[in-house]
Amino acid sequence: MDIFSKIAAGEIPSYKVAENDEFYAFLDINPLVKGHTLVIPRREVDYFFDMEDDELARYQQFAKRVATAIKKAFPCKKVAQVVLGLEVAHAHIHLIPMQSEADADFRKEKLKLTEEEFKEIAAKINDAFNG
Repeated sequence: MDIFSKIAAGEIPSYKVAENDEFYAFLDINPLVKGHTLVIPRREVDYFFDMEDDELARYQQFAKRVATAIKKAFPCKKVAQVVLGLEVAHAHIHLIPMQSEADADFRKEKLKLTEEEFKEIAAKINDAFNG
């Protein structure tokens, strides 16, 4: 079981934003901006484009709902969707609230947030997701 599967199973703590039977969304612990969220399939699949078409469509629909909640919780011009990352062999989407394209620059310094800030951000997005 990879680290993201352990997070989705609750074996490793995370700041959960949203979930259903197939997908799990949680805050990136090295965020570019407040609200930076990862969306993963619960099923272990390494490469985004190895997913079956119907599963990929449901994944995008779930990510869209999460992005809508992020935009409501953190008003921004757009929520970027980035499929990037070789460190974890588990498909994942980064959802990043943007005021400018610079907000989605992975080379910039990451935010240092307290546990309380992470909890507040997760709760705000979760409320918007479920509201």
